[in-house]
Amino acid sequence: MDDVLRPLLVISGTITLTLLIGWLIDRMLRMADARDSDTRIWGLLRRCQLPLQVLLASAAMQITYDVFDLELSRNDVLHSVLATVTIASAAWLAIRAAGAFAENVLTRYAARTDDDARVRQFHTQLAMLRRVVTSVLAVVAAAVAILLVFPSLRALGTSMLASAGVIGIIAGVAAQSMLGNLFAGLQVAFGDSVKIGDTVVVEGEWGTVEEISLAFLTVRVWDDRRLTMPVSYFNSRPYENWSRGGHEITGTVFLQLDHSTPVPELRKHLQRFLLGRKDWDGRSWSLVITDTTASTIEVRAAMSARDASDVWTLRCAVREELIAWLRDTHPYALPRIATAPATLPPTKP
Repeated sequence: MDDVLRPLLVISGTITLTLLIGWLIDRMLRMADARDSDTRIWGLLRRCQLPLQVLLASAAMQITYDVFDLELSRNDVLHSVLATVTIASAAWLAIRAAGAFAENVLTRYAARTDDDARVRQFHTQLAMLRRVVTSVLAVVAAAVAILLVFPSLRALGTSMLASAGVIGIIAGVAAQSMLGNLFAGLQVAFGDSVKIGDTVVVEGEWGTVEEISLAFLTVRVWDDRRLTMPVSYFNSRPYENWSRGGHEITGTVFLQLDHSTPVPELRKHLQRFLLGRKDWDGRSWSLVITDTTASTIEVRAAMSARDASDVWTLRCAVREELIAWLRDTHPYALPRIATAPATLPPTKP
């Protein structure tokens, strides 16, 4: 009976103690967060409570296991499991802590500057660094667990190193695309070509960059669809970045009209309409004839806006307003198909 109660009491007491320590640490972080309102770091570090408790519990279990000379069945398996959990929880805690510090740095940087483009660039770089750190910590934790917890696999590692040349060639060929996307992702993050929140036109789709990972980039299209493509696409093919160099943008509306269109009156009406629009930023506007055919003329209306969202709304509104105004006041200006026979030139007497 003692062989059962003693391990049970030791294990339950160890778990209870670690839960109490984790609760006390969380309480201290909550008090620090309430006392220091200038930073979010204390509140963000509370996300580390679960991996911290797992780490404390697994480490304390290994210590008490040796201190109290607990003897259970399959001791070797239990030691391996506890060591693996300790290593994994330590990597988990480091990833959570790095994420908390990165988010706090981003918040403080955003509070110090009014340049939204630089904030989005910094956000992109931090997101990429977090993914790199997460990947590195995961690989290191797995390697440490294999080398320390499973010594029998060291012989396998030695034999694998003996054929490292062949394996390296095979791995290089197999991972060529993955490594290309990885370096392309780092180039995108630190090259400032595209950032999270930028408005882009890719493959004929207009949308906003929503996420940039180590291998893929996700664009949220205007109708809430997600367009996912390799990061290397943005280093090898042309695309439109409407947020590059500033948010201001000029939109255009093209109309096919009849030759009899009163262009000066249409131009004045466009000016009156823009003056009453809040999405027009007042920088510039114009209305000119850009082309002509045998039956119509091409009229281009151009107007500036603060950002891509406003210019899209403004273009739709201008197009609708000009067509409605011509229909109501100058219907003859709308294009039509001539069905009457052509007039013959006068004959000479």
